[in-house]
Amino acid sequence: MTATTTPNLRASTDSFLRFALRADATCSAIMGIAAIPLAGWLAEVSGTTKAFEYSMGAFFIAFAIGVFVLAARPSVKQAGIVIAVGNVLYTVASIVFVLAGVFPLTTFGVVATLATGVYTLIMAELQYQGVRRIQK
Repeated sequence: MTATTTPNLRASTDSFLRFALRADATCSAIMGIAAIPLAGWLAEVSGTTKAFEYSMGAFFIAFAIGVFVLAARPSVKQAGIVIAVGNVLYTVASIVFVLAGVFPLTTFGVVATLATGVYTLIMAELQYQGVRRIQK
C-alpha cells in the first residue's frame, strides 16, 4: 500500500500568497480573453490602436498562464516577490503611459489605463502581504 501525505492546510503559511497570485492570474486572464474580441471597440473608445489592444490582451493571457504556473510551485515566496514587484512596475508604467501621451487617449482611455494601474497596485499589496505571512 502506498501512503500519500499532504501538508496540513492549517499549518501552511503560504496559502494567502497562493490565493493572491491565483486571483491576479484569474483576473488577468479574464481581461486578456475579453480584450481580444473587443480590441476594435477598445481602441475606438480609448484612443489607442487595435494592434496595441491585441498586444495587451495577449500579454495579459501570457502573464496569467505564467502566474498560474508559478502559483503551483512548491515554494512560492520568491515568485510572489517577483510578481509583486512586477505589478508595482506596471502601475508606474501605466502612470507614465498616460503622462507621456504615447496615444491621444480619450477620457475613457485615461480612466481605464489608470484603473489597471490601481488594480495592479492592489494585487501587489495583496501579494506583499502574502509574502510577509510566510514563516521562514
